[in-house]
Amino acid sequence: MAAENVQKHIFISGRVQGVGFRAFIRREAAVLNIKGWAKNLADGRVETIIQGDKNKVSQMIAKLREGPSYAKVENLKINDEELTDFSDFKIKF
Repeated sequence: MAAENVQKHIFISGRVQGVGFRAFIRREAAVLNIKGWAKNLADGRVETIIQGDKNKVSQMIAKLREGPSYAKVENLKINDEELTDFSDFKIKF
């Protein structure tokens, strides 16, 4: 049975900028073979799109809820999205 791929568009709020959050997402994405991107937003949130195997995306969401050690994640707003074609995981500026 083929793995089911899913894509999630996530907004992370709390103390999530200036704490290495995007680099943390990229590292965890590499471990879990997740594709997509992450960027800081002007309002202090981090926006990310993650795509991959359904189980690995669930693991990734659990990691996002924790965040890196200096972060304080208050909320995740998670939306399902249609799959798009990502070749890797990027940090956007």
